[in-house]
Amino acid sequence: MIIRKEFKFENAHIVRECSTQRCSQNIHGHSYVIEVLLESNYLDNGQMVYDFGLTKLYIKEFIDSFDHAITLWGGDSKEYIKDMKKHSQRWIELPVSPSAEQFSRIFFVVIDKILNLSTMNNSEKEVKLNSIIVHETKTGYAQCFRVDAYSKLMGEIDINDIKFSKQIENEWSKKEFWNNILSNKELITPKQV
Repeated sequence: MIIRKEFKFENAHIVRECSTQRCSQNIHGHSYVIEVLLESNYLDNGQMVYDFGLTKLYIKEFIDSFDHAITLWGGDSKEYIKDMKKHSQRWIELPVSPSAEQFSRIFFVVIDKILNLSTMNNSEKEVKLNSIIVHETKTGYAQCFRVDAYSKLMGEIDINDIKFSKQIENEWSKKEFWNNILSNKELITPKQV
């Protein structure tokens, strides 16, 4: 069975080297809609694949980091990256260009890791990330599956190369949130949310 949880955020970016000049040469923003699709062949004690309330913990916290922020590509010009960080308190630097396709891969890799590090307290079994859908506009989206997220052909994603501004880090409910993910520490899920 597959379940789906939707999240939203506002974000700005430039997608360098794309075909459209407006997108490749100008900062612009989108109202993103993210769909997280989880799957399992089992139901928990509440007869659910995974309680939607649990997604409000670490998954929502990660996605919300992108809200009202500018997303930068670490391969862009150093001058541009420095200027954007100078003029924005909320920024994320990615090791890949912030296209819808790469956003979906980044979200897949990180959310997959979050799920793998999360404790399961209600007899959830074999809950896996099925896919991530990133709606950049009402008419355009990218969907990432496991094979895409970890594809060497599309470029490996090292989450150690994802950087967050201090303001974003200070807004996390647990200051050690990102460090725990990077160091593979268990993410404790409370019994009641």
